[in-house]
Amino acid sequence: MRQRVLMVLLDLNARQRLSNIRMVKPELAMAVENYLINAASSGRLNRPLNDSELKQILLSLQQPKKDFKIDRR
Repeated sequence: MRQRVLMVLLDLNARQRLSNIRMVKPELAMAVENYLINAASSGRLNRPLNDSELKQILLSLQQPKKDFKIDRR
């Protein structure tokens, strides 16, 4: 059922990007899927998202990377 909902919410390129992300970062893909399903059920999505719109959602949901700095003395 989840896949059917995502087929309606995403165009072909966006679905491909999400499946690539699912292979690398399954927790991020799950968060994006939950976000999309919640947005669609509340009426905020009324058309399929394209790849660039999915990229913006991914950027907003990703955690900032932690930088480690090593000082040599």
